[in-house]
Amino acid sequence: MRTRQYVFSAVRTALTLALCATLSAQAQDAVHPPGTNIAGMKFGPFPGLPTCASGSVQNGDPAKGPSFILAKLKSGCSVPWHWHTPSETLMMVSGTGRAEMKGGQGVTLQSGGFALMPATHVHQFVCQHDCMFYVYSDAPFDLHYVDAKGTEIAPEAALKAVKETAAVAPPK
Repeated sequence: MRTRQYVFSAVRTALTLALCATLSAQAQDAVHPPGTNIAGMKFGPFPGLPTCASGSVQNGDPAKGPSFILAKLKSGCSVPWHWHTPSETLMMVSGTGRAEMKGGQGVTLQSGGFALMPATHVHQFVCQHDCMFYVYSDAPFDLHYVDAKGTEIAPEAALKAVKETAAVAPPK
């Protein structure tokens, strides 16, 4: 029972923080509209992530500070073991995916699912069925792939192991 209370408390706290961050970012960032539907969003590659993943920045600037991104991953898309400097919060919109953290128990997420990966904690994500989820990052977003020993490796090496290639920034 205490575990259930902890989970609900963690979810409530994360959603409250996410809402506060959104409201704060909206007040500071007039570039993004106050709301958008999926049909109006522009998706594109994110450098370093696999080419089977795309995203649309909803609020903030991932290179400079906190941000919300709507991510789409194709069935079978894998983001192998990695970590981020900021904490990362996932909120599933649709599909099914599996999040795993080193030293912890994995969780299969479906529509409405939630996962929190603390800063610098090694984790991975595999999309099992066309995934769409929001990613909230509480600081500038970065991505550090690691091998089985926990040593940082280049995106190309990490993604080659899952038969993928790293996306590059689109030409401007």
